[in-house]
Amino acid sequence: MPSSPAAARPEDWDRALQTASPAEVIAAALEVAGREQLALVSSFGTESAALLKVMADVDPAIPVLFLDTGWMFDETLAYRDELIRTLGLRDVRTVRPASASLAAHDPDADRWSSDPDTCCRIRKVEPLAQALAPFCAWINGRKRFQGGSRAAIPVVEQEDGRLKFNPFANVTSDDIQLIYASADLPPHPLVASGFASVGCMPCTSRTLPGEDPRAGRWRGRGKTECGIHKPAG
Repeated sequence: MPSSPAAARPEDWDRALQTASPAEVIAAALEVAGREQLALVSSFGTESAALLKVMADVDPAIPVLFLDTGWMFDETLAYRDELIRTLGLRDVRTVRPASASLAAHDPDADRWSSDPDTCCRIRKVEPLAQALAPFCAWINGRKRFQGGSRAAIPVVEQEDGRLKFNPFANVTSDDIQLIYASADLPPHPLVASGFASVGCMPCTSRTLPGEDPRAGRWRGRGKTECGIHKPAG
């Protein structure tokens, strides 16, 4: 670990945590930021319970930010509530888009169809940026095995002047399944229906056998990210 956590550079933390376990990465984030300045951002999607379980084992009172875009599946909202109870999460905060922004840019609630990038911006990117303003560091669940722009993510990086911890950067799909099995975590309700990755309802479809797990997100649009995560580097 860097000898002076508060003064350490992101690359120092990244180098120190290259082979750390997810729990060790979260503990380091807690050390450098403190609970009041650290947030975990979760979609409460198909793999979210694994990261939330690891976090809860370190400190279940770390604030968790959940983006309710207005287009979430009812199953995702129910899953959020189930995981709060199951894992004993003490500070889950639901973040919603500003009503004024929706009125100005998506008055008919159809922007997802004509301009999904703008829809993501007003329903995800801008609300999250505002919600993260009080924090100096945050945790997310991206994994290198997801490929694309995620294939090269570091364990620790800096984004918009804020430390960003990626404790699952090095995990494998088998590691995720092991966490679920060992902790007897409930699956997302839509997994059994063929949804390997779940986001907003209009832009999420089932995945076919052999497809990339994220193939059902923005299918046919050439879009792979909502915009809350900037490309590595």
